[in-house]
Amino acid sequence: METDDLGHADRLITATRRLCETLAPLEFAAPVSHVYNPLIYAARGHRRYIRRFGDSQKRIVFLGMNPGPYGMSQTGVPFGEVAMVRDWMGIEERIDRPEKEHPKRPIEGFACTRSEVSGRRLWGAVEAHWKSPEAFFKNHFMVNYCPLVFMEETGRNRTPDKLPAAEREPLYEACNAHLRRLIDILQPEWIVGIGAFAEARSREILGDRDLQFGRILHPSPASPKANKDWAGAARKEFKAMGLCKRPGTKT
Repeated sequence: METDDLGHADRLITATRRLCETLAPLEFAAPVSHVYNPLIYAARGHRRYIRRFGDSQKRIVFLGMNPGPYGMSQTGVPFGEVAMVRDWMGIEERIDRPEKEHPKRPIEGFACTRSEVSGRRLWGAVEAHWKSPEAFFKNHFMVNYCPLVFMEETGRNRTPDKLPAAEREPLYEACNAHLRRLIDILQPEWIVGIGAFAEARSREILGDRDLQFGRILHPSPASPKANKDWAGAARKEFKAMGLCKRPGTKT
């Protein structure tokens, strides 16, 4: 049971477990054929991420949409491109497989050789600016609004916003409650959405709180804008919000 006596990491892990219990009974019909929850089969990677980097209050929480097939789906870390998680964050854990695995979307964990472009761009920009994970995570944290991955029979990804209302509403209800719990625990000043969807969800769910909201361009290669110097565009957006400072620097 979540209590204030627990540390930040333990409270986050308890909240994650509660989210998984709420999501477990939900069902999704065609065209969705497979649903992955990396908070379960990649729990070791996710818990390591939380314990290593989430055990303190944060000034800024970055919010993504849901896991990509070669990022968090493989490592349990939001936007968790394998090389960045293993080599920069220093996280490598044994990853299990989902109960029902899509033949075109196998889970190979840290043995996955495919690179998650969004994660490589995002964490690569973080590394370039903050240099060390300790410097970044001192005041920042990265989470996803929805932990589930939805796939069609062809292997095509289906994002949560494309689900029919009858499936989307209970999913959003669970994710909304979880996001509020995360913010209660981390007590940030800012919520920065990675893309328009995440910004809109954060404003709707948390608009009654004393928070500031922002957005950076999503690094997905599906976005033409993101394929034209995404790091430069994101840096300008972040700087415009006054959030580009590194510890001990003016920029």
